Amino acid sequence: MLFINSSKHTRKNKVMRGYFGVGIEGISKSYNLGAILRTSNAFGASFAFTIGATNRALEIKRTDTSKSENHMPFYEWDNPENLVIPKNCKLVGVELTDNSINLPSFRHPMNCVYILGPEKGSLSNEIQQRCDYLVKIPTKFCINVGLACALTLYDRSIMLGGHPERPVKIGGPNENWVKPQKR
Repeated sequence: MLFINSSKHTRKNKVMRGYFGVGIEGISKSYNLGAILRTSNAFGASFAFTIGATNRALEIKRTDTSKSENHMPFYEWDNPENLVIPKNCKLVGVELTDNSINLPSFRHPMNCVYILGPEKGSLSNEIQQRCDYLVKIPTKFCINVGLACALTLYDRSIMLGGHPERPVKIGGPNENWVKPQKR
């Protein structure tokens, strides 16, 4: 296989820096919340939260088999006014609107919180107004909220996770590339 190996086409091996959290507004299904927490934990989220979740949604033990509550803080807010995010942190709403930025074209902030809307609805106007950015997954219609979370975090991982640039030819990275070590 042929790989371009000039400094113009290679990325330095780097460790993902910064942090991110994941939240969901108005979730009602425990299976979706469990999947979101498990996915967030798997991708290395620093914390997770809900806003206005139903009590039934908080029964997540069946789907959050990673027991994410043992690995990252989990916050529950009753309404959007109570939401507190860290200083110098951007709020990124994941919402299918005409004004949203297509996810593949979005440069993820180093420190941010991703917030997703409910299963059968959208992010509230109040949350959308608070967002620094709104992004959308370029699909014909809305997809499952757990899948939307996974795709968003995967995109973040590809952009900030220290992966090599994709080769010009079909196949994997140059065999000389070494995965960076965690700090």
